[in-house]
Amino acid sequence: METWLLVVVVVLLVLVLAALVAPRAVRGWRSQRIRKRFGPEYDRTVSRTGDRAAAEAELAEREKRRCRLTITDLDPAARDRYLQGWRAAQARFVDNPVAATREADLLVTNVMRDRGYPVDDFEQQAADVSVDHPTVVEHYRSAHAVAVATEREQVSTEDLRQAITHYRALFDELVGAGETESGGRHG
Repeated sequence: METWLLVVVVVLLVLVLAALVAPRAVRGWRSQRIRKRFGPEYDRTVSRTGDRAAAEAELAEREKRRCRLTITDLDPAARDRYLQGWRAAQARFVDNPVAATREADLLVTNVMRDRGYPVDDFEQQAADVSVDHPTVVEHYRSAHAVAVATEREQVSTEDLRQAITHYRALFDELVGAGETESGGRHG
């Protein structure tokens, strides 16, 4: 066999192999990127959909939707007002845990609205916030479930305490409660 023919055959084999391997490698890279980006929300979505590809498509769609939103930081006065509101809600918990939990839910919703998140539909709110805050969105879902159950009077004081704790995790993220004046996070 001539040398040039052998080179052509080898090049063709390499191209065919690359064509077979490249899509799989790209999918693997994409999966890894989305899994890292969404953390526990990735696993939750895969579990809910029952299909990794469908979950990844849904999460990618959330990212696209989030890019179309204009999410802003709170101005310092609004941030302080919300922090005061949170302290008041927490203090009220001892005497009226149901009202305090409702206040916490309203505070989180108002902070989300002020930052630019749409707040018309809870599931969409959770999906939108999952892009920016994937590690705490499950707290939000848990707190919301308690808030809904509260309307049916099917919760204990411990459930309400847990809801406040869950709301606090997202609230802190949304208002930047752990941030210092210089913009860094407290350790």
